[in-house]
Amino acid sequence: MIKSGGEWISSLELEDIALTCDGVSEAAAIGIADEKWGERPLLLLVSGAEAPQLDEIKGIFENRAKQGEISEWAVPQRIELVSEIPKTSVGKIDKKKLREQYG
Repeated sequence: MIKSGGEWISSLELEDIALTCDGVSEAAAIGIADEKWGERPLLLLVSGAEAPQLDEIKGIFENRAKQGEISEWAVPQRIELVSEIPKTSVGKIDKKKLREQYG
């Protein structure tokens, strides 16, 4: 979970939305420090066969917020393409490592 301005944002929900986007094969959402809000979402994506268009993905999140599916503050502040997302020994996303890397 990401706590932004006193509100909780589900990182799993953000990842699930990202995985529905064309060209995304993996997704990880973490909270990164923000002076005003405490934390803001950072969405990390691994591209599939075709590279995803980050503007389109941002637009998908904004549309979901407009439709009330997610809150406006859940729209990721930053979206980045990465070559891989670190995993734990059991194959889960290593969010602790990501927070250290992007914190």
